[in-house]
Amino acid sequence: MMGMNPRQMKKLMRQMGIKMEELEGVSEVVIRLENKEIVIKEPAVTVITAHGEKSYQIIGEEEIREMLRIPEEDIQLVMEQAGVDRETARKALEETKGDIAEAIIKLTED
Repeated sequence: MMGMNPRQMKKLMRQMGIKMEELEGVSEVVIRLENKEIVIKEPAVTVITAHGEKSYQIIGEEEIREMLRIPEEDIQLVMEQAGVDRETARKALEETKGDIAEAIIKLTED
């Protein structure tokens, strides 16, 4: 739609039932996949509403974070052996990259 000014474009979109809105104050967008996260810091996010459906357009630099999957049994074992709560056991396993023995030693050394 070359040659159309922004005001005309908005009017045409409104007539077609399309609404665009910029989201303000978004610091990051996180997309969680099974084994990784895609993190977009300080993104420009636009919400497009058309015929009752919302779509999100996200523009920004992405950062890929690999996620360590820690089995529930491992967390339970560390909790029991080290006498700690779930969050502490999980954190220790994350810090030791899933090494159960190292996590237990780390928690019981102190």
